[in-house]
Amino acid sequence: MKKPVLSAVFAVCAVAAFAQEANLPDSDVNLDNPDDAVVETAIAKKQYAQWPAFFAIGEYPSTPDLVGLRITIPYSSKQENVTGIDLGLWGRAQYFEGLQLNILRNDVKDRGAAFQVGLYNSIGIADLFAVQAGLWNESGALRGVQAGLVNLAGEMSGVQVGLINRTEEMYGFQVGLVNIIRDAELQFCPIVNVGF
Repeated sequence: MKKPVLSAVFAVCAVAAFAQEANLPDSDVNLDNPDDAVVETAIAKKQYAQWPAFFAIGEYPSTPDLVGLRITIPYSSKQENVTGIDLGLWGRAQYFEGLQLNILRNDVKDRGAAFQVGLYNSIGIADLFAVQAGLWNESGALRGVQAGLVNLAGEMSGVQVGLINRTEEMYGFQVGLVNIIRDAELQFCPIVNVGF
């Protein structure tokens, strides 16, 4: 069990270490010409956090893009685009790709491709693939799996497993005590409901 966890942490650190080099803009600027040198200084570079692991406390660090491991104490909200592993109590991002393991809440406001584990998980649009596992899971649009006591989605492609499953549109199936697909011929069906 320790080897896969250590390998995952090492991979995240390696990705974060090389992310800054990979995203620098290419430039064919001749530094001997003073006019070109002025143009080079005007090129906007993407801002990435400089280290592979962060302790995010409230609004610190305030960076648009964070790649690596983020440890939230007690919450974090000022990193817009997070790629990697998010651990702690309450993690929030505008865009997220990776693994969110926050005890209280995992919140992705816009788009994400995430594996979320926590008491309350929410994601705006997960059009690549996402897994939500917790007591309360909700999504505007999700392609993947929701497993919890209550699973809510606007558009769902995949599987919902829980006590209460509800979606507006479904391409897949639901397993639970209360299964609701609003646009289906059979809108309510206990135990198993299917939408295609």
